[in-house]
Amino acid sequence: MSPIFSAGSDGRCIRYALLLLVCCGVYPGIGHSATQTDNRTSPVGASQPQAIGGDKNSYSLTFKQLGRRDPLYLRGVESTDSVDFGIRADQVVTGVQVVLHYGYSALMLPELSQINVLVNDKVAASLPLPREQAGKDLEKVVEIPARLITDFNRLDLQLIGHYTMQCEDPLHSSLWARVSNDSQLNIQYSPIALKNDLALLPVPFFDRHDARPLVLPFVFDTSPSAAKLEAAAALSSKFGALASYRTATFPASVGQLPAKGNAIVLVTHRESLPLGELSSNAASGPSVTMMTNPNDPYGKLLVISGRNDAELKTAAMAVALGSQSMSGATALIDHFDPLPVRVPYDAPNWLPTDRPVKLGELVDARQLHVSGYSPEDIKIALRLPPDLFEWRGRGAPLLLKYRYTPQQFSTNSALLVHLNDHLVRSMQLPSIPNLNGGPDLLDWLKKDDSLPREASMFLPLDIATFESQLQMRYLYDYVKQGECRDVIVEDMRGQIEGDSTLDLSGLDHYTAMPDLGKFRDSGFPFTRLADLSETAVVMPGTLEPATLGAFLTVLGRFGESTGYPATGLQVIQAHDVEAVSDKDLLVFATGNDQPLLKQWADALPARSEGSRHFFDLSDLALRIHDWFSPDPKAALRKTRANLIWSGSGPPYLAGFESPLKSGRSVVVVASSEPARLAEVTAAMIGGDDYKDLIQGRLAVIQDKQITTLTADQPYYVGELSWFRHLQLLLSRHLSGMLLSTLLGFVLLCALIFLGLRAQAKRRLS
Repeated sequence: MSPIFSAGSDGRCIRYALLLLVCCGVYPGIGHSATQTDNRTSPVGASQPQAIGGDKNSYSLTFKQLGRRDPLYLRGVESTDSVDFGIRADQVVTGVQVVLHYGYSALMLPELSQINVLVNDKVAASLPLPREQAGKDLEKVVEIPARLITDFNRLDLQLIGHYTMQCEDPLHSSLWARVSNDSQLNIQYSPIALKNDLALLPVPFFDRHDARPLVLPFVFDTSPSAAKLEAAAALSSKFGALASYRTATFPASVGQLPAKGNAIVLVTHRESLPLGELSSNAASGPSVTMMTNPNDPYGKLLVISGRNDAELKTAAMAVALGSQSMSGATALIDHFDPLPVRVPYDAPNWLPTDRPVKLGELVDARQLHVSGYSPEDIKIALRLPPDLFEWRGRGAPLLLKYRYTPQQFSTNSALLVHLNDHLVRSMQLPSIPNLNGGPDLLDWLKKDDSLPREASMFLPLDIATFESQLQMRYLYDYVKQGECRDVIVEDMRGQIEGDSTLDLSGLDHYTAMPDLGKFRDSGFPFTRLADLSETAVVMPGTLEPATLGAFLTVLGRFGESTGYPATGLQVIQAHDVEAVSDKDLLVFATGNDQPLLKQWADALPARSEGSRHFFDLSDLALRIHDWFSPDPKAALRKTRANLIWSGSGPPYLAGFESPLKSGRSVVVVASSEPARLAEVTAAMIGGDDYKDLIQGRLAVIQDKQITTLTADQPYYVGELSWFRHLQLLLSRHLSGMLLSTLLGFVLLCALIFLGLRAQAKRRLS
């Protein structure tokens, strides 16, 4: 047989060889590599992924951003920990790298020990553990084959560790590795164009597989009216609720579509925006349309339109409350009945306060089961209403029903219950000989290897926050059998029953205000009703895009708190404020375009007059250790001085009681320049860049620094029983308590005297 290629001077053999490699997908710049040493794949015809800094279609996520609050600790002969990540529906992965920052024990045998990297239960790489690098902070880049990546993925890190060639203790202290949660995942992708179908909603505007913060622009055709702002608020709070822990920001523009990506567009005059064929078609009513962004073939626009503001608001409410029922590129809303007005404290994300709530309602049933001698904690997120009043009380009653596997011999097995990392109670898990159950117990264990138990306790609310976490940890005692006899059998089981209950129904709602900490964490008091039907937003006279973006981002924070869109919000101008005197007011101010700041100057702890800025100062900023005191009086600091200066003023948040009606609250979001309102919303979102927290009555934001200048708390909101209110009142006024005690003593003596006198008369008669 003649050879296929001949070594001619024209180099044809080289070209033929390259052509064959391309067709087979082996040439490294075009096809994919099948070798284990390279361990990378790409679609045929695509180039290999470049470094994260040189690829515009790429992004990075740390393990901390993926939900790992703590480093990954791997212990024992074999242990595994994992991180979950997802891929957006409008992306196809072309390359993935895991950048691991890790360290390991110096006592493990390098020839028998390794760390395996698995993706969706398939091995992507095995990292050797040479002894000369042990005990150091190491970095390793691991290539993940793109063919292993799906829409939702689990990255497992598995330690296989041995410290001797002879018999070994499987839980020896020398068997460990630590992977930092600063390790990151680098993802390269190619965008794909999705079809225009409303059935995809909320994709691509929000994709639950994307762990990055949501940035979703809003576009208004013209300077928006109050009704159009109310429609936008319902949508931003809806997407804020969807974004949840990711956080969300909503930049705004007027008459200008984004150059790239997705956006929400609100129009009543379609010809004012370049919307292609949609601009020439007259709207016949409230409608919702998904279309391709004219500036980006991979971006989508969600166009909310109507012939007037009322129809546009109807279309927006339909998206906020019922987008799951839409399909096709365009949906015309023929009829939409808004939902009934919400009642206080019924936000979907908050724990109910009118009945005991079952723990099985708060988490998936699979998360209530654990196994092994030292399993992961069972964690249940609790969003408690911010105004729960628990003065001199025992806390919230928790009826915990649990099951465990009794051991043959143990003395230290226990179930620990924590709230926000504070120990609440420790319950022993007795071994079989200590149960004294007799034949009945043995018969039970033959049918079911776990025993049901229950315990009652109270969760102390003085250590609780709005976003609290209930943690339950099973610790099983590992009884060593002796040399060469220790074998771990992971047959230990633990379970928290789903019908365990936490009861908040007996607690009052009563709290001191103003408290910007509650506003930052939960949007309180505005979110007391999930639909914000008792809230009015007072906008400045000039609506700059930066002001609109701040408004939408704050409403997105409210939606993240409640899990419900702000369908009952009312937007007004300053001259209409008397008509909403019975509502809580959120006031936006930029420069001198908010007249309410002058009208309410006496109540404000900060104000601006032209280039002059006035702030009330106290010594709270110098008493940091008192900010977190359980004593509410620790945060009371009277104004010590007034500071006045000229120039550009920093943005700030201020809270005070409404001058229009007692018991109602006002929060002012203000800045001398509209663009600097973004600093306020960024401080509300927070993050690692902010060491201080917004709290008190006045918070000034300056270059990532938050200064709380005053923390006066002159008024209270909520309701107490008359007897509890009297107790609280007397506890705050020593003279009143002494006077009441004296009057009570005199009254008691008078009653005793009259009683004895009456008895003497009866005896003498």
